[in-house]
Parts: sequence; structure tokens; C-alpha cells
Amino acid sequence: MASAAAKSKKLGGLQTSRMDIVKPIAIGDELHRIANELFPICRSITGDGVRRTIDILAREFVPYDVTEVPSGTQCFDWTVPEEWSVRGARLTGPDGSIVVDFDDHNLHVVGYSEPVDLEIGLDDLQHHLHSIPDLPDAVPYVTSYYKRSWGFCLPHRQRVNLPSGTYRAVIDSTLQPGSLTFAEHVIPGRCPEEILISSYVCHPSMANNELSGPLVASAIARWLGEEPRRFTYRIALFPETIGSIVYLSQRLESLRQRLVAGFHLSCIGDDRGYSFVATPKADTIADRVARHVYGATDPHAQEFDFLDRGSDERQFCAPGVDLPVVTAMRSRFGDFPEYHTSLDDLTLVTPSGLEGGFRAVQRCLETIEADCRPKATKTGEPHLRKYGLRPDISERELGAYFKLVSDVLAFADGTRDLVALSERIRQPAWEVIPVIDTLASHGLIERLPAPGPNQHAPTKSQS
Repeated sequence: MASAAAKSKKLGGLQTSRMDIVKPIAIGDELHRIANELFPICRSITGDGVRRTIDILAREFVPYDVTEVPSGTQCFDWTVPEEWSVRGARLTGPDGSIVVDFDDHNLHVVGYSEPVDLEIGLDDLQHHLHSIPDLPDAVPYVTSYYKRSWGFCLPHRQRVNLPSGTYRAVIDSTLQPGSLTFAEHVIPGRCPEEILISSYVCHPSMANNELSGPLVASAIARWLGEEPRRFTYRIALFPETIGSIVYLSQRLESLRQRLVAGFHLSCIGDDRGYSFVATPKADTIADRVARHVYGATDPHAQEFDFLDRGSDERQFCAPGVDLPVVTAMRSRFGDFPEYHTSLDDLTLVTPSGLEGGFRAVQRCLETIEADCRPKATKTGEPHLRKYGLRPDISERELGAYFKLVSDVLAFADGTRDLVALSERIRQPAWEVIPVIDTLASHGLIERLPAPGPNQHAPTKSQS
């Protein structure tokens, strides 16, 4: 779901440099390589496509614990549907030529189509065909999860030229009791309070809307496991909407007690920009960190109000749930022309796009890991030369690093957390964190607990 008239506000105002964000390096190339393997798999909200995708992500990144929730299970106001499997589908024209074939592209079949094998005239067939007049060469993505139906999707240019006559429609599928699959990987930290990273695994062959999220989430999980962490991290993959509802029905009480912040990943692999959807309150630590990191990463980054929700932030922030979870993206779902079509392919998602998405999430987590209220310990300005933090020779202008050190000390009054301090001195948090570390190592700063409902003992950053 996506708002047709989304409104946003531009972020920015800090000193920024995108060179290290957009330059493709190893992680982007790796993610794009794995995307090529995952792209052909036919995924849906249930079925072996989801399981195969999770198996590949587990093979490449981190082991996932997989949970199967049986069809018919009641989860809040929803019920887990029957499991859908499709082995093939073909629409044949009056002259025996193939109009569309599932083997050519799995978007050609409406998701959750019931099995059919029948002959049908063109006028009646049109009720089961789907295309996009404004994108005449695109195959649309269409589903009918909760009402029995069937159909084919094709380019509009092809549809308007279909000849009259009798067609044969064959969809070899099954709908039967099975289960819905979700996966988790938990990385214990020094404290039990948790950060959630989530994404969805349920769309067929689309690259930005489907693969970018679970790929970046899995790569983040591997990175998090490379060294000890302050917080406990929970990485979760599930089908969109019904999957997050099922997941919350099983994890909500624990998340209410422990969750500090969450980042749901969607459409995070293209090169066009950076954006996020805020929580309804727009003032949680997840909001503030995303706003800061995105604004410092890209002066054209956009913040979307919760009125423009469209992915699983709908579930995490729903009444009665109210978790501090934002949706982190590059281009917002529904706002790029390839969205929910065959044009969302591996030319839209790039190594540099995936790299940028990964780095943005990584910096959000580094900021939360290092969060504290820095407080200077000396009365007056310290003699920085004593600590090797200022050159012995004074020159006309103070160097950029020593200016940063001086600014951090000047505003480290114990009232501002890391984000507030970084924004006050107009620097990205990832530049401020190592300065705080250095000053703390010299006893010039102490780390007070960050304010708010989740206060934590001050700790050295893990950046």
C-alpha cells in the first residue's frame, strides 16, 4: 500500500559528503551478486519461494531461526491463509501462439491465483487480465490473497492488440493448508534492550521493492556480529502485512518491554535518493536518528509523515502496538515509476544503491550504539595541547579536526544526547563519535546516560 499523494520535507543542513556513500565497493557488489540468484524465485506471502529465499540469505550471511505458523492461525484480526504454490501457467491465443508464460516472468500470473484450465472468449478473458496503460511495456504485479480469483498480467501494448477468439487459460497451482514462514536472527548484546531490523520476503521478481530490504538487513546482521555490541539486535524477515502481523502476535509483549528503536527496510537499493517514513509521533529515538543520518548523508533526503505510510510501519506503529519503528528507504515505495512492475529489475537496483542503503542503516545503528549525553569534566576550556589535541604551533586558522574537538567540548554540557550535540555543531554523528571517544580517553568528557524511557549506562562507542 502506498499513498498516491505523498508529502515530505527535505532534510539536510549539516556538512555532508556523499562520495563514500555512492561509490560502489565490495559490499554493494556482493549484494548485487546475491540479488541475481534470488531474483528469479517466485515468492508470495506463503510457500517454498519464501523458504528458498531465507535459505540463500542464511547461507550467505547469518543463520536464521525459521518459524512456521499454520494456516488458520488467528493473529489479532487476521487469519493465516492457505499456502499457495504455482508450478506453471500459460495463456494461449486463438491461433495456438503463447500470449504469456509463467516461465518467462513470474509476474505474468496474479498472485494466489486458483487453479484453472479452461477455454474462454476474449471479452470474458479481459476481466482476468491486468495491465498499466501509462506503462505500456511493463508487466504489473497483482495479487488476490484473500479472495479466490485468477488472472494474468501482461504489457498494455500487448493487451490492446489481442485478437478476438477463444483463448486457453491454464494455471497449475494449489491452495491448501500449509504455513506462513518468518525468520529471525538474534545477536545478544551487553544489555537486553533491543534494536529491531526488519524487512519483508514475499514479492516475486522485483528487485528494489523486494530484494533490497532483506539483502541489506542480512548484511547488517553479519556486520553486527563481527564485534561485541551494546544492545541486543533482532533481525526479522517475514511476508509484508500478514507476516508482520503474525510476527507481532508472537513477539509483541517482548518488544514492548525491550525495544529501543526499530528500522524496517524497504526499497533501499536504488540510486535516486534517501527517505524514511516517520512514526506517528515523529519524535522517537528511531525518528531522530534516521532524520539526522539521512539528512547528513544526503541534503536532498526526504522525511515522509506517517500519513504517507505504506509498508510494515503500518503494523509496528498501529494502535495497541505503538512501537518506535521507522521505515528506512532510498526511493519511497510507490514513488518510483517501476514500483510493482517488471521494470523493477536488477538495472534499477545497483551495487552503489545497495551500498548506500547499507551505509545509511549502519550509521543509524552506530549512532544509537554510541548514544549518551557527553559532559565536559573540566572547568573552563581544557588546555588541549597538554593532551595532544591541538598543534604546538598556532596558525591563522584552526584545523578542521581541532575545530571539531573544540566544538564538541564547548557544547558537551550534559544536556544534549549524541544527535542533539551533533546537530548543534552541524556535524554528522559518525564524525562526532570518535572525537567523544578520544576526549573520554583523556578524561575530558564523561558519558551520562541518554535521556528518555530507555536509559542506559554510559559506554564506549562500538564504532
